[in-house]
Amino acid sequence: MAYRNQNHFIKVLEDAGELVRIKEYVNPHLEITEITDRISKVYGPALLFENTGYDFPLLINSMGTEKRMAMALGVEKLDDIAHQIESLFKNFTSPKNNFLDKLKMLPQLGEVASWMPKTIKGRGACQEVVMKDPDITKFPVLKCWPEDGGPFITLPVIQTKDPLTGIRNVGLYRMQVFGPTLTAMHWHRHKVSARHFNEYKKLKQRMPVVISLGGDPAYAYSGTAPLPDGVDEFMLAGFIRKKRVDLVQCLTQDMQVPADADIIIEGYIDPEEEFILEGPFGDHTGYYSLADYYPKFHITAITHRKDAIYPATIVGIPPQEDAWIGKATERIFLAPIKMTMVPEIVDMVLPVEGVFHNLVIVKIRKDYPGQALKVMNSLWGAGQMMFTKMMVVVDGDVNIHNNLEVAKYISENTDPSTDFMFTQGPSDVLDHSCSRMAFGGKMGLDATKKLPEEIPLAKQPQQNNSSSINASTIKSIFPRNYRYQ
Repeated sequence: MAYRNQNHFIKVLEDAGELVRIKEYVNPHLEITEITDRISKVYGPALLFENTGYDFPLLINSMGTEKRMAMALGVEKLDDIAHQIESLFKNFTSPKNNFLDKLKMLPQLGEVASWMPKTIKGRGACQEVVMKDPDITKFPVLKCWPEDGGPFITLPVIQTKDPLTGIRNVGLYRMQVFGPTLTAMHWHRHKVSARHFNEYKKLKQRMPVVISLGGDPAYAYSGTAPLPDGVDEFMLAGFIRKKRVDLVQCLTQDMQVPADADIIIEGYIDPEEEFILEGPFGDHTGYYSLADYYPKFHITAITHRKDAIYPATIVGIPPQEDAWIGKATERIFLAPIKMTMVPEIVDMVLPVEGVFHNLVIVKIRKDYPGQALKVMNSLWGAGQMMFTKMMVVVDGDVNIHNNLEVAKYISENTDPSTDFMFTQGPSDVLDHSCSRMAFGGKMGLDATKKLPEEIPLAKQPQQNNSSSINASTIKSIFPRNYRYQ
């Protein structure tokens, strides 16, 4: 389902009893976070703060439950999208025995083509109002937690492009506001945008960056999706909403943005400029990420819809809204992982308690010894799965969505002396437990039922004496040539 704009999504939520309007004045400085934090902990409704002290209302917690996350993506259940991907993949890769079979693919190919983003002529609704003097402080940007370094834009869909290929990347990173036309750009060293930045630095060129806020919620989700480098996130958004993303040309930068977005921020980063100290920031781990230096983003234009609503989210001790964004990724990307990398995977879950990729539980069909270790190493080498700190692999009939069942299965099928694997590798920049920046330890736990080859010799059943080889047996075989001590 494609939402016409963010207001359409709000109406659908309200009609379903999933949204509450708050007409009383609530301050974006700490107060909105306090209310939202309490609501998210009890899986409460989306909140529309209509009186923020600014000209713009604020929408938050709009994807704050599994139900609303599914609604945001236009499906009944999050698994529906994975099934769609699996069906599409099988249709395209199955043998085509004759010309008629190939002809039958044409309608589906046409449908896929209709999901590709397209730049349309003229201005979009996102450009109905052009700020004469761009000023990001005119919006109700949240200061979320008491020790935060300042107000942060928390739900920006950020676009960059490769200066060599022109290929677009869409990501979602926080932006601390320092003034009317200055923010920080908090992208991590592992992100595609950071790679783009390094290319512009080599070329000694300014880097154009544009940000959209609002519009179809599929845009914000797609910005978080772990797509391979070079795959357009707006193509994923088109697939999810079954309708292409219409883009319009920016006013001051040579880039394109969704026509139906609520707010557009255009600007640039100068790679030759000194970085700015950004943070601290109360993060999704439940700890503050420490202040560090990040690129300066200079705003050159701000446009918005006449009826624009500022979208935001908060992160902190789970569960928060970001837990359900992570749950969507878990369910949606299960199918591609199974089909292209690790076919023995039956299911996978990233428990909320593990804070995204810190804990992954994987269920497999086990056919040979060492298979659990093979799966661990495959997943640690797969995109953002490289950040996983603890990976548990099980098999059999255990329901991995039931923590008690998993704990029991682990206790029945593990030996700490043989089934624990320790290694090192890249860690999330936000990981507060690392002794070195973005690099740390990982643990794998093979909780599968063990095959005979995986059982240590000392623990295998002892053979009876009649079949054992002893000194007498050796003497009888080598009576003359064997020396005995």
